[in-house]
Amino acid sequence: MIVVEDALAREELAAIREVLERAPFRSGERTAGTAAAKVKHNEQARGDDPEVIALGHRVKRSLEMHPVVKGLVRPVRWSSLLFSRYGPGQQYGLHADNAAMHDPTGWPLRTDVSFTVFLSDPDTYIGGALLIRSLDGDREFRPQAGSVVVYPTGLLHRVTPVTAGIRLACVGWVQSLIRRQDQREVLFDLERLRGGARDEDSLVLDKTIGNLLRMWGED
Repeated sequence: MIVVEDALAREELAAIREVLERAPFRSGERTAGTAAAKVKHNEQARGDDPEVIALGHRVKRSLEMHPVVKGLVRPVRWSSLLFSRYGPGQQYGLHADNAAMHDPTGWPLRTDVSFTVFLSDPDTYIGGALLIRSLDGDREFRPQAGSVVVYPTGLLHRVTPVTAGIRLACVGWVQSLIRRQDQREVLFDLERLRGGARDEDSLVLDKTIGNLLRMWGED
């Protein structure tokens, strides 16, 4: 689990929130799996609205270009991005995301990595934390607007009840070039070492990273 605090610039955030103010929303149960629909109580921007589709492309481009997301996630296929809205009394109960979805073209997508982009400043709403359960306990996230929380798909998680204000977020899923989380982490560490290495060491790291990508990579 990692928080990238500068995934979206303030100007971009303002433009996204402006569009969402006029976007059509409907019950979030429509985009949940059978089990998750029973505990999902929020609203979702309509995925067939042209402005909402354009917003998804905009957020995706920003995440694709961010060096941390690019180096850690190594995305090869993206789901459609969903824009969620939570008001007072709304929440998303404990659930696990589907292991398989489809990308916007209908092509099958293996969900390796999940992410939540926070679009509301934390002082504008109460509650609404992203709670992720792992072997070492529960962790709650309420970062600054423009931050993205990235975590392995398959972990149980929830959005705690919002008791005041409005919580806006964008969520999505990625199929990575590297299926396994531990291998993605190894490559990420090597990339960081390469950034500060001397010329000859940098070449050796280039070779090692390339060989590991060929060994572990999947399309």
